[in-house]
Amino acid sequence: MYKMLVIMDSPSTIKPYKDTTVAMLLEAQNRGYQCMIADASQMWLDNSQAWVAAQPIQVQDTKDNWFTLLEQQLSPLSGFDLILMRKDPPFNMEYIYATYILEQAELQGVMVVNRPQALRDTNEKLAALWFPDSVPKTLVSSQAHLLREFVRTTGRCVLKPLDGMGGQSIFMTDAGDPNLNVIIETLTQDGRQRIMGQQYLDAISNGDMRVLLVAGKPVPYMLARIPSDHDFRGNLARGGRGEPRELGAIERQLAETVGPELLRRGILFAGLDVIGDRLTEVNVTSPTCVRELDQAYGINICADLFDAIEQQLAK
Repeated sequence: MYKMLVIMDSPSTIKPYKDTTVAMLLEAQNRGYQCMIADASQMWLDNSQAWVAAQPIQVQDTKDNWFTLLEQQLSPLSGFDLILMRKDPPFNMEYIYATYILEQAELQGVMVVNRPQALRDTNEKLAALWFPDSVPKTLVSSQAHLLREFVRTTGRCVLKPLDGMGGQSIFMTDAGDPNLNVIIETLTQDGRQRIMGQQYLDAISNGDMRVLLVAGKPVPYMLARIPSDHDFRGNLARGGRGEPRELGAIERQLAETVGPELLRRGILFAGLDVIGDRLTEVNVTSPTCVRELDQAYGINICADLFDAIEQQLAK
């Protein structure tokens, strides 16, 4: 029986019927794993030994009262076979420090998914630029004059922070927007923080496609996240509507381009954001949409993930 730790936000904040981490816990429990959870702040280093104050968890596939937590235990991270890092962004220095602690556990033989170094290296906004033929026109800068010129020459654009999630603090703008300077000042903190500008893609009206990758290979279905009538963002957290679809030829080609590189870096589970034929983000911290696709197509994406994990654990 494998012993698994999940680093995650408080389960009391989770909607279990749509949460991918819950799907992972259910699959692990069904396989007989001993499951424990902890917040990232509950890990620490004592010399070179990584420790955690974690709680055993029992889960059930219900909308309410879906988990039971047992008494907290102090454990060395080296005592686990597997650690899933499922902490949501922001991707700040505390997140990075957590990956260093997890890396110490990895050095002691624990499998960490996704790999700590890969989490540090793969900024979810910037990683798309590893594939320059697949991305929309993009600028990353903190300099207001460069950002204004990018908007002027590109036309309608999206400006967003590099460390956010769920559509938070994303602005659509153009050169005629009287608020353009304010948007740039706010997002860059008056030039102290880099942000991303991307060409606005009209294809968003057909959905922002979430394509899941397991061990470098695409799941054959995707979730189209379609903006509401009152917002340009497709994010489900911002009122977007999720529409399950079979993977299209464009999305499959992008996934087959990106997947092997992510797997090479140690990313076993990822979510690509695709608008039209353009790759806009590479999600590696806590990709979602498993529950929606499982329910729509009667599949079990986490079973494939844990099959891949167990293949590596058995080596």
